[in-house]
Amino acid sequence: MGVGVALGAAVIASLYVFKVLFLLVLVAAVGIGIVEMVRALATRDMRVPAVPVVAGFLVMMAAAYWGGPIWLLGSFTLTVLTLLTWRMSQGQDGYVRDVSASVLTSVYPALIAGFVPLMLAKPDGADRVVIFVAVTVCSDIGGYFAGILFGRHQMSVISPKKTWEGFAGSVLACVLCGALLVRFLLEGQYWQGAVVGVVVAVCATLGDLVESVIKRDLGLKDMGNLLPGHGGLMDRLDSLLATLVPVWLLLAVFVPM
Repeated sequence: MGVGVALGAAVIASLYVFKVLFLLVLVAAVGIGIVEMVRALATRDMRVPAVPVVAGFLVMMAAAYWGGPIWLLGSFTLTVLTLLTWRMSQGQDGYVRDVSASVLTSVYPALIAGFVPLMLAKPDGADRVVIFVAVTVCSDIGGYFAGILFGRHQMSVISPKKTWEGFAGSVLACVLCGALLVRFLLEGQYWQGAVVGVVVAVCATLGDLVESVIKRDLGLKDMGNLLPGHGGLMDRLDSLLATLVPVWLLLAVFVPM
């Protein structure tokens, strides 16, 4: 919990002090997550070249913030073409396997993270990012405490600790947080924030399960060990990555600029 509070404080401070400073925090966090993914995939002999993936990620972040969605898509496409070409120098054996893993890493987390600067670039971008982060964090908090206090019915064999009671706690916490923040930060409607909350609760849970499947397939408990009590950066980014694009879309529809 202490690590989570410290990360949240760093996010909020950088957001409202200087937007580009927040981008640097984001680039550092996701960049470390990419390296963790590269190392995790290497445990199953999938060779992902970290340098072009990270370089492509940096270009995507800058393109999204200063250029917009089209530039994000274009820089992603160039990153994929670079990866396809880069791997050819190592021969044909394992080419499809390695390229598939490389493209996966350039999408998850690199491309998805590019929607944060798209959101941040708006005049009220800091508030939109706070809503995205806060509601997603509430999913974890609500699910954690509801699961401890009331958890009885297992949700999935993929993640044995997840229960339907915990999921209900996630939904409740997300709906309350979303309704209040959308109303008071963006002057939207309570029901719009509640919809955001429900979508976040569902997507955050799916994001956790996706990450669990990846780790089980790779035979890993955690993607890394950077954060005490949490594992690696990717172990904290999983739910955020899953909720980012849906929140971006919903806020764009509900509270357009």
